[in-house]
Amino acid sequence: MGTRPALVVVQSGGPTPAINASLAGVVAGALGRGEIGAILGARFGIDGILNRELIDLRTPSAALWERIRSTPSAALGSSRRKLDAGGREAALDQLAAVDAQILIFIGGNDSADTALGLERLARERGYPLRVIGVPKTIDNDLPGMDHCPGYGSAARFIAQTTQDAGLDTEAMRGTDPIKLIEVMGRDAGWLAAAASLGREDESQAPHLICVPERPLDTDRFVTRMEEIYRRQGYAVAVVAETVRDPAGRPIGSMNEIQGTDPFGHPTIAGAAQALTALVGRALGVKARFDKPGTIGRMCMALASPVDLQEAYEAGAEAVCWALEGRSGCMVGLAREEEGRGYVCEMVEVPLELVANAHRLLPERYLGDDPFGIDRSFAAYAMPLIGPPLLPYGRLL
Repeated sequence: MGTRPALVVVQSGGPTPAINASLAGVVAGALGRGEIGAILGARFGIDGILNRELIDLRTPSAALWERIRSTPSAALGSSRRKLDAGGREAALDQLAAVDAQILIFIGGNDSADTALGLERLARERGYPLRVIGVPKTIDNDLPGMDHCPGYGSAARFIAQTTQDAGLDTEAMRGTDPIKLIEVMGRDAGWLAAAASLGREDESQAPHLICVPERPLDTDRFVTRMEEIYRRQGYAVAVVAETVRDPAGRPIGSMNEIQGTDPFGHPTIAGAAQALTALVGRALGVKARFDKPGTIGRMCMALASPVDLQEAYEAGAEAVCWALEGRSGCMVGLAREEEGRGYVCEMVEVPLELVANAHRLLPERYLGDDPFGIDRSFAAYAMPLIGPPLLPYGRLL
């Protein structure tokens, strides 16, 4: 491995269109730095460190890195493994075995928990490991920052495809007049709120948006859907996957809870499926639901150029911070708008603030309508999704 310490980079959690841009930024930031020896990528998240399955990231050509930068998913592979004390000991042993003194962890709140555990253990042992997190989540729920790489692209997908689904339902109102669209986002409504970004007037989809921050009264939901259907001949709602009833029970549990992931997050059968059945029965018409799921998390065709560039810059910044001696922190994205329009700046966020924590959709974006999003949300989100959405025309 040589006398210069190694850098190891990990991709963790659910992939996005932007996570590889961050990976490319890390490698670009590390290449040519005399302080860094080997640049190694862990295969399939923390498992690659535990099994010492590490890829030499100096080998790929500049042309390949340029392609990876705009490739969706996680080029190194990912995982959701939660480390216990023994796992942290084993992982640090493997890092020490390759003389890794810089660990760059690209991930979200669960990944920050893993990174923080390794950083603390290294300090306890007196091992010189600098740990820097690079934010990654379409959920946009990491505390201490304005937004997260991955969100702008997923938000663009939701905004554009909601318009597409709305036009489809409007045209097919004679046979398929009710459409529900379920979006990801875990316990935060940032992604569901993005469905509002393409709506120009009240006749357009989405007519209702249900976010986890607001309890959902199913009777009231059905009533509102019926009102819109009777008035317009069709109705479209966007529903967050974890929306809950007033008692705090996930609407999706009306079907079933399918288990939990390694970090204890429940896997719900789906809110849209349950609500579609309720509306269809109440209105006596055909109701359908779409669930883009990981397609929406991954769609490079609708990726935001702003998102990809910021993800790349965050990866490169992480290397700079590690070489400055920083550790136990994440590269946070902040915005500065005073007199300059939208500008993104990098700020230091402690891993303790991010690990296992969530930043919910603020009350100011919810507005007065229990099924709506305040117009001020657009001012927040539009700079993140890139160019204007496709300008459609309507005759109906």
